[in-house]
Amino acid sequence: MTENMRSLRNFFLYKCLFALTFWNHVSLSVENELFTSVSNNFPEDDSDKKIKSLPLLYTKGHQSKANFDWVVIQNTTESLSLSEITNDNVKKLVALLSNFRRGSRLQNLTLTNVSVDWNALMEIFQTVWHSSIEYFSINNVTQLSDIKRYDFDYSGTAMKALTITKVLITDLYFLQDVLYIIFADMNIAALTIAESEMIHMMCPSSNSPFKYLNFLKNDLTDLLFQNCDKLIQLETLILQKNKLEHLHKVSFMTSHMKSLKYLDMSNNLLHHDAADVQCQWAESLTELDLSSNQLMDAVFECLPVNIKKLYLQNNQITSVPKEMAELKSLEELNLALNRLADLPGCGGFTSLEFLNVEMNSILTPSADFFQSCPRVRELQAGHNPFKCSCELQDFIRLERQSGGKLFGWPAVYVCEYPEDLQGTQLKDFHLSELACNTMLLLVTALLLTLVLVAVVAFLCIYLDVPWYARMTVQWTQMKRRAWHNHPEEQETVLQFHAFISYSERDALWVKNELIPNLEKGEGCVQLCQHERNFVPGKSIVENIINCIEKSYKSIFVLSPNFVQSEWCHYELYFAHHKLFTENSNSLILILLEPIPPYIIPARYHKLKALMAKRTYLEWPKERSKRALFWANLRAAISINLPVPDGQRWGEID
Repeated sequence: MTENMRSLRNFFLYKCLFALTFWNHVSLSVENELFTSVSNNFPEDDSDKKIKSLPLLYTKGHQSKANFDWVVIQNTTESLSLSEITNDNVKKLVALLSNFRRGSRLQNLTLTNVSVDWNALMEIFQTVWHSSIEYFSINNVTQLSDIKRYDFDYSGTAMKALTITKVLITDLYFLQDVLYIIFADMNIAALTIAESEMIHMMCPSSNSPFKYLNFLKNDLTDLLFQNCDKLIQLETLILQKNKLEHLHKVSFMTSHMKSLKYLDMSNNLLHHDAADVQCQWAESLTELDLSSNQLMDAVFECLPVNIKKLYLQNNQITSVPKEMAELKSLEELNLALNRLADLPGCGGFTSLEFLNVEMNSILTPSADFFQSCPRVRELQAGHNPFKCSCELQDFIRLERQSGGKLFGWPAVYVCEYPEDLQGTQLKDFHLSELACNTMLLLVTALLLTLVLVAVVAFLCIYLDVPWYARMTVQWTQMKRRAWHNHPEEQETVLQFHAFISYSERDALWVKNELIPNLEKGEGCVQLCQHERNFVPGKSIVENIINCIEKSYKSIFVLSPNFVQSEWCHYELYFAHHKLFTENSNSLILILLEPIPPYIIPARYHKLKALMAKRTYLEWPKERSKRALFWANLRAAISINLPVPDGQRWGEID
């Protein structure tokens, strides 16, 4: 900047200061001309051509030249912001503000970093009260001292809203009423006193025009506005971040506020016990913020009956009691950051449209929620530790049917349990219908059981399992009796070359052909026949088992008559049992007559298996082939039997 330009700028500033000093002698037209003159010498703000910026009129380096003791932060035709107000420059400030009478364009005034005593502060307030200023904000008031009674004139004001933040009172002892009554009796619509460690506020002396009160972040207690019936026009009351404790006392505080619609009691120390007296709220109250307190389930016994919006997030609520009073007008309910284990029902909230239960302890939300809450348009239930199970599957299915009422779906709906599904989004979790439907699972299991039983029963009947079981039991019992009665005789001694099993209808062939050709021929074959070798007094089964065990071989004369004989079946079964238990090759099958497969009963499946796997001798019809037949049969049973002392062939013990 050249020297000429610098001189011109200093001259211009001097003229501006001179004009401000003698402003009280200038008319309203001169005031507007000054703002216009100052604005035209500096570049316009592109974002808003109406607002002109004025550089600092005062800095420490220019104090002697400017003779001003505050800093102009911003100045327009409608707004003025000043900083660094002290007792030394209060009179100059008052002189400046006195020029802004009713009808002036100036409507917004902001004072920052105010370090004055009580009398100077009241003088500033009184001057502003009779000016054109409608919105007055004063921030960071320090060194406020010497508080005493002041006769404040509230008449003839254009003021609508006053905001005071961060007030530091240096007096240790003063009359509280002197301080609070000044603000309580203000005839304005909105008052804010925030972050000022205020411990009380007086009830107005007469019916107050207050519609908005904001006492954010102070030290107010339950004594506030008790039995105060002067706030009849109050619509909004903000008591956030104070020290109120008893919810029922808060309710009585509002009972005289006939126009109250919104109450913010968040971030206090509120609690409510079931034993407390009943609550009494303003009937006009429709929006209540009780978030970040110490409230539990009993809070639902102390709520305004006409409430429409209720905020209870960040408390200690575990459930919504079913016996609570009905809130028929409630449309929005916020229960986030509590301890809920399930979604609340809508039994007491028949008009509920918005519900927030985020960040609770909900594992498996009730699937009947959407049915019990048909008017709910939006449910915020994300960020809960969901347990992915069948119950949750039902909830997911109902959400899809409801048309997307879950807010934040699917990003904030994630499985927490079980561990193998942790992090899985609920939309990707699926279980089969059979796994989740208990009734269907029981019916399916029952049907499978019945089918299995039917199959087993059919197989048992078809394979004659009961018969085999009965024979096995008899064989086991016989062996046990024999062991107990004659344990020394349990070592089996062969006494016969072969045991003959045949049907009585084939007895003629056995007696005329088989026995004569084997016993009377060469080799002295000893055969066991039931007619001559069964021991009287013993059961048939026991005799069969004994004969089979004392015989080297068992000869079965097969024919259609054989498969029709019950006793032949017994003999075949026990002989087959010996085959497997002793791992011997003791069976000789003689096919006397061809046996068509279709006439063999189902229980003879062992016979079918033997005929399919083993070689059998077929009785030849031609006489020329019979010599070979007998030779082969003798060879199959050829063995030297031990002969006990004093016993002849054919005798059995």
